[in-house]
Amino acid sequence: MTKYSLFKQAPGLPVTVTLPDWVQNLVHWDQPYADDQAKMALAIELSKQNVLQGTGGPFGTAIFDRATGLLLGVGVNRVVPHSNSTLHGETVAIMQAEQALGHFTLAAAGGRELFTSCEPCAMCLGAVLWSGVNRLVCAGVAADARAIGFDEGPVFTESYQYLENAGIEVVRGFMQPEAKAVLDLYASSGGRIYNGADAATD
Repeated sequence: MTKYSLFKQAPGLPVTVTLPDWVQNLVHWDQPYADDQAKMALAIELSKQNVLQGTGGPFGTAIFDRATGLLLGVGVNRVVPHSNSTLHGETVAIMQAEQALGHFTLAAAGGRELFTSCEPCAMCLGAVLWSGVNRLVCAGVAADARAIGFDEGPVFTESYQYLENAGIEVVRGFMQPEAKAVLDLYASSGGRIYNGADAATD
């Protein structure tokens, strides 16, 4: 009788998260980003290039030190390339920034802020809370992501109120048209909609 394994790789191997090579040519680590528009423009461009380069889904995130404007971490959606449903733009950026700082929290006296190309899903909204940032700025709205087939999960008005009650400033819909254009580009180019109910076919 032939035995079949559920695993493509042996369980217990280290989990590795990488960013696409093109990211390093796009970001500036040693010079400050001047204002909200420059910071969000980076997050949106990350999402756009992730689509154009075929390296993941249409979502990008950048985390900054509020006192200096310096970039601490970036993330793009890596769900499909890494076979990992948790690797959304926000979680990847948070992991990268915390690793770079050598600490489990991004909390700091001057504050840290997270710019994301679309309002976070339920998982990422929780990650924002736990990350220690004290400002969240979103471009595209959840309805934009749902319109092309993504399920953002149980996120409600009260969810954002919870963040604000916890001391996190929330800005929504900032540069929404630019971010929505990337989502529409992804949909029109046949990008995979990788919700949890999407059965593996390969």
